Amino acid sequence: MDILLALSRFVDRINEVIGKSVSWLILASVLISAGNAVIRKTFDISSNAWLEVQWYLYGTVFLLAAAYTLQKNEHVRIDFISNMLTKRTRDWVDLICHIVFLLPFTFLITYLAVPWVLKSMNSGEISANAGGLILWPAKIMVLIGFTLLTLQGFSEIIKRWAVIIGRIDDPMETHINPPSVEEMLAGMPREQGK
Repeated sequence: MDILLALSRFVDRINEVIGKSVSWLILASVLISAGNAVIRKTFDISSNAWLEVQWYLYGTVFLLAAAYTLQKNEHVRIDFISNMLTKRTRDWVDLICHIVFLLPFTFLITYLAVPWVLKSMNSGEISANAGGLILWPAKIMVLIGFTLLTLQGFSEIIKRWAVIIGRIDDPMETHINPPSVEEMLAGMPREQGK
């Protein structure tokens, strides 16, 4: 189990670094979008390439940060139902859902993405839009993103099982019930002179 937990920590660290790093691409996408809008309105010219760069950047963030989102337990879930369950039941539901739903889906997409990306790279596939960009960089992000999500799925299964058998404390406890603003302020030391 120690080897699996070490592997889980390694995967978590990789996805944390990637997830935090790609968040800056949102700023780049916004700046490109704003610049493109200003040029289009001011000079009445536009470029499909700049429009495509925007969705390349946004898609990259979405795909490469998905594993980090899963790691931080920020993915979509039905909290209303989840909060009615006991902690142990939630752990089992997470474990089973990761095994039955997440991994088969991410395996399938990863498996199907390999020939799709290779075909695009080998053919030099270009966007059908006038002045469009090559497509394989965007397509390779699908492959990388789902590979990272698969690895994170394994990491979450390892951690959830370790929590269930009592090997580790739940790393999600601080994320599930974070302290309220009032609780955080109550725990803070008062400033001097007040």
